[in-house]
Amino acid sequence: MLPRLGAKYPITIETTTKTRDEYRSDDYFALDLPLAPAVTVNGEIIIEGADVDEETLETAIRRHCGLAGT
Repeated sequence: MLPRLGAKYPITIETTTKTRDEYRSDDYFALDLPLAPAVTVNGEIIIEGADVDEETLETAIRRHCGLAGT
């Protein structure tokens, strides 16, 4: 899903992968990041602690790119 949306919109996709234990560590919680799995678009948390559906993610990307009406 992400490669397709990255090709469709002028965005940069950054993926962060850690082990389950790293995401549950005190060090991770101290960073004040969303609960994994999570998706953020330009700092806006779209979903945390669950998978995101493509329509929700694409809507957030369009909003971020100023294409909300398209």
